[in-house]
Amino acid sequence: MSSDSGAGSGVIHDIGFRHYEGPRLGRGYLIRSLYADSLRGCYGLGRSTKSKIMPFLLLLVMTAPAVIMAVVAGVLGLDELPLDYVSYIFALSSAITIFLAAQAPATVSRDLRFRTMPLYLSRPLTRNDYVLAKYGAMSTALFILIAVPQTALFIGALLAKMEFWPNAKGWAAGLLGAFLLSLVLSGIGLLIASITPRRGFGVAAVITVLLLLTLVSGVLSALSYENDQAALSAYFALLNPVSLVQGVLVWTVNAESTYPEPPPGTLGGLVFTAVMLLVIAGSYALLAARYRKVSAS
Repeated sequence: MSSDSGAGSGVIHDIGFRHYEGPRLGRGYLIRSLYADSLRGCYGLGRSTKSKIMPFLLLLVMTAPAVIMAVVAGVLGLDELPLDYVSYIFALSSAITIFLAAQAPATVSRDLRFRTMPLYLSRPLTRNDYVLAKYGAMSTALFILIAVPQTALFIGALLAKMEFWPNAKGWAAGLLGAFLLSLVLSGIGLLIASITPRRGFGVAAVITVLLLLTLVSGVLSALSYENDQAALSAYFALLNPVSLVQGVLVWTVNAESTYPEPPPGTLGGLVFTAVMLLVIAGSYALLAARYRKVSAS
């Protein structure tokens, strides 16, 4: 019996595949796409309904008091808002912290857990590009969370026929606070969350670290103030990321401090600003170093 399976019997069929010769979008497009997808993910857009509940609930928690304050001020005919723009941010800092703790792990833990980093790095996207996109997305998400109620306060003040320029200056100061706080908290939150691929552990770690820093800073500041160490009391606020930004705003836009003692004079303001910039740059550098250790295979 003869066989038809001899050597050289295979056939190559030309089915029309050709090399792509069109324009390539490059790294910039990849960074923007990763940034946009990560930002949408922070608010659950493009994901399940369950993923949208927490971020939009916190956005409501942040915005509802601003709307209520503006309405009450308009009805009562007040000349100014019951709470100024910058103070409003720090009055609701707990909601901001919860948002960060919930979304920072979701932003970075998923890729670590499911080992998708090799897929990103198989394209002309560097590890630094990845970190830049994630940092930018988390910062933007936090900025939106803080800036929306600030804008609601401003619009409400105008509708209540309050003076324009004082409210415009207050709104600008509030947006500055939103920008700085977003950068500081995003760096810290992403750095902590990137340590573990487990989202639950990341959430717990972010909350624990920020809570401990707040408690230690507050206790040491209060004890120092009670023992007539006002300057030392002010500098203990450096330990808390939220009060760190508040100290910068106290110096730059004359905001009110929730600590017993504000930063002492120009020197104190410069120290708070320098530490804040160091925290932002250091968090980014450590996050980049963390991802240089992530396997690309």
